[in-house]
Amino acid sequence: MSTADTQSTDTPAVFHNVSTILSSSERDFLVRNDGNQVKIESLKGKKVGLYFSASWCGPCKRFTPALVEFYDELSSKGDLEVVFVSGDEDEEAFKGYFSKMPWLAIPFSDSETRDRLDELFKVSGVPYLVILDENGKVLTDSGVEIIREYGVEGYPFTEEKIKEMKEEEERAQREQSLKSILVTKSRDYVVSSDGKKVPVSELEGKTVGLYFSSHSFKASADFTPELIKVYEKLKEKGESFEIVSISLDVEEESFKESLCSVPWLALPFKDKSCEKLARFFELSTLPTLVIIGPDGKTLNSNVAEVVKEHGVEAFPFTPEKFAQLAEMEKAKEATQTLESVLVSEDLDFVIGKEGSKIPVSELVGKTILLYFSAHWCPPCRAFLPKLTEAYHKIKAKNEPFEVIFISSDRDQASFDDFFSGMPWLALPFGDRRKASLSRKFKVYGIPMLVALGPTGRTITTEARNLISVHGDAAYPFTDEHVKNIEAKIEEMAKGWPEKVKHALHEHELVLTRHMVYICDGCDERGHTWSFYCEKCDFDLHPKCALEEHKETKDDDAKEDKPSQEGWICDGDACHKA
Repeated sequence: MSTADTQSTDTPAVFHNVSTILSSSERDFLVRNDGNQVKIESLKGKKVGLYFSASWCGPCKRFTPALVEFYDELSSKGDLEVVFVSGDEDEEAFKGYFSKMPWLAIPFSDSETRDRLDELFKVSGVPYLVILDENGKVLTDSGVEIIREYGVEGYPFTEEKIKEMKEEEERAQREQSLKSILVTKSRDYVVSSDGKKVPVSELEGKTVGLYFSSHSFKASADFTPELIKVYEKLKEKGESFEIVSISLDVEEESFKESLCSVPWLALPFKDKSCEKLARFFELSTLPTLVIIGPDGKTLNSNVAEVVKEHGVEAFPFTPEKFAQLAEMEKAKEATQTLESVLVSEDLDFVIGKEGSKIPVSELVGKTILLYFSAHWCPPCRAFLPKLTEAYHKIKAKNEPFEVIFISSDRDQASFDDFFSGMPWLALPFGDRRKASLSRKFKVYGIPMLVALGPTGRTITTEARNLISVHGDAAYPFTDEHVKNIEAKIEEMAKGWPEKVKHALHEHELVLTRHMVYICDGCDERGHTWSFYCEKCDFDLHPKCALEEHKETKDDDAKEDKPSQEGWICDGDACHKA
C-alpha cells in the first residue's frame, strides 16, 4: 500500500512569511469566487494549504471534490484555509473552475505572483497541495496524497500524525479481518440492490469477493455478466460465498444502475472506504476480484482471469484449488487438438476470401499460426509485411501450414479492409471464439502469434519474435528447430572480434545479439548480430563493422581472420561460407 510522506526530518524545516509570498506590491488581499476580497492578514494563526490546480487537468477535477469535502468537514475548526493558485491561462476557465471552490484564491490577474509561487514550491505537476502551519513552516508538500489516502484523518498533517496513521495501517494489515476491511467508525454494514443494510457481521466466516469495478468501464461491463453466472451457480450449490462491489463510478446514476443489475452486495456510493481499499489492495486494473478467506485474510489479490477461464471450478480460490486447476490445464494441453481449440458448438469453420467457409477439419495435420491483430494497431500494420513474406515463402515449399487472423478490430469495415491485404484465413468479425482464445493464450498485447503443431498442441506463444528474427526459417517453430537455429547463429559469430573500433563512431562497438535494427552505416535493416554502442544506441552490420576492422588490423592479425571472400552477406548479417 502506498503512503504519503510529510516533510523529511533529515532536512531543515522550511518557513515562509505567508503575507509576503501571497501578496504583491499592489495587492494585500485574496478573493472568493463571489468576487469578495479577504485580507491576507486574516490568515494569521491558521494552517494554509496552497492548492496548485487547473481546470484543464483531469486529475485536478477529480481531486477537487475530495478537497472540498475535506475542507467542509474541517471548516468548523476555523484554523485551516486553502488558497487556490491557478494554472489556467483563460480567465473564464479560471472563474468556472473556481466557482466550485469554497476557499480563497490568488486573483487571476496576478499571474506574476502565481508564477512566483510555482517557482518557490517547485511545482512540476498538478494537482499539488503544500500545507504550511501557523508559523509558515512547510508541514508537507504531499497534501494531495495524504488527503486521498487518509482524508480528514490525516489532519493536522504533522509528522507525528502521519506516522500514527501508517502504524495503524500496518497493524490493520497484520491483524486483517473482514471487519477491519469493510467496517468504518460510521458504518458497520453493506447495502443490497434493494437498498437494505446488511451487517458486515453476517458475512464473517464466508469466502468474500471484493469486486472492484466501474459500470462505465467496458472491461467491467463485459465481465460482470460472467461473474453473475458464477455467483448464482455457487449460490445454487449452497456454497458459503458472497460478493461485495467496491464501485469506482463517479456518477451516482451509474452506481445505482450497476447495483440494480447484480445479485450481490456493495459498499454505499462514494463511501470513503472505496478509494482506501483500492490503495490497500494496490489496485492496478479493472475489473479486479479480491478474494478474502473465511478467516478474513486475503487469499488472492485478483481472480478475475481465473473466473473467466474456469468459472465455478475456481471456487474456493485457494492455493490448493489453483494447483489442481494447473494440473488440469497440463492434462488438457496434453490432449489438445485443433478442433478443441477452434471449434465451439456450431462454430466449426474459419473463413477465406469473399467469406467462404473452410471447415476446421480441413486444417487438421497442419502447423497453424493464430494471428491476433487489428487494423488500428500500428505495430500490427508494421509486422504484417514481414509475416506475409514468411507466409509466402513457407507455402512455396508446399509445407502443411496456415495462418488464421483473429481480429480485435472495432467494426466490420476495418476488419474487411485489413483482412483484404492478407493471403490467409480468419475467424469471422465478432466471432465469440475470439474471447475464449484470447483468454486461453493470455493475449494481453497485439500483434501476437501462437503456433499450433500438426497435432493441435501449442508449440509456442512467441512465434511473432521468431518470425521477426528468422522469417520463414523459423518454421516449424518447435523448440528443437529453434535450438538448431540458435546454434547456427552462434556458429556464425565464431571468429568475430568481441569489440571493434570504427571510423563512423567514437566509441568502441561490442558484438551484440539484436532482434531487429537499422544499420547506422548503410541504413539497411539488420537482425541477429550487430556491433553496438549501448551509450549512443549505435548499430553496425557485421559486414560494415568487419570490413574496416580487417583493413585496420596488422598483417599477422589479417592472417588469423577469415578473408572477405570467406563470407556470405545477405544484407542483414554475414556468416562464414
